[in-house]
Amino acid sequence: MDFLQVSGKTFLVTGVANKKSVAFFVAKGLIENGAKVIFSVQSEENKDRAQKLFPDSTILICDVENTQSNNQLGEYFQKNNIKLSGFVHSIAFANYSEGLKPFHETKAQDYLQATNISCFSLVAIANALKNSLEENASIVTISISNTRATAYGYMGPIKAALDATVSFLAKSLSEISKVRVNAVCAGPLKTSASAGIPGYVNNYLFAEQLTLRKAALKTEEVANTVLFLLSPVSSGVNATGIVVDAGMSCNYFDQDIVNKAMR
Repeated sequence: MDFLQVSGKTFLVTGVANKKSVAFFVAKGLIENGAKVIFSVQSEENKDRAQKLFPDSTILICDVENTQSNNQLGEYFQKNNIKLSGFVHSIAFANYSEGLKPFHETKAQDYLQATNISCFSLVAIANALKNSLEENASIVTISISNTRATAYGYMGPIKAALDATVSFLAKSLSEISKVRVNAVCAGPLKTSASAGIPGYVNNYLFAEQLTLRKAALKTEEVANTVLFLLSPVSSGVNATGIVVDAGMSCNYFDQDIVNKAMR
């Protein structure tokens, strides 16, 4: 039985960087289920990496900070008469080169750049692709399980903006199509991107102990939820963020951890 019903369909996946990324596992799952995947990456360097991971796939370059580049991405699909059944937005960036500063010391330039790349790019690419999306296409973005997790630095508020953007984008697209927009809100993951956040390793290990199963969330588990949302079997889900955190969000007062902290 073809449960996901994605065989023979074409999807755009952004943000593939390496074998640890959510985007990699999403693309791998789509291909294994008979779908065609076209990739979009930020630079020539990233294109070379992605091509090694998926040698038989088309890799496009789209600098999401550049309006012309976003428009050219949309033009590629129109010129080649390619209809997309879905689009995965797995793009995020924050400048932590100076370490994790108090939030009130956040530089405007850093905040605005991170917002443009990590949040507004969802809107920009969706707009560029709107004429190439099938009527019932699905757009899925990657968020975080708790945007009030202050240890995440200024990316927390930006991910909160991304969560809000999902609903607004779903509403606006509903006026011209039946395209759905959803988010997968992932708990801490062992990815290369996350490793760049100062102090992340200890937070990740602590989060693992807060999961109900006492085992860390796997990137594949997040990707599987993305696959579900891309699939027609999730047709009733729209303008929603699905939290995937292995139960961490209900376990902040885990008795074992509380007892250890109070010793």
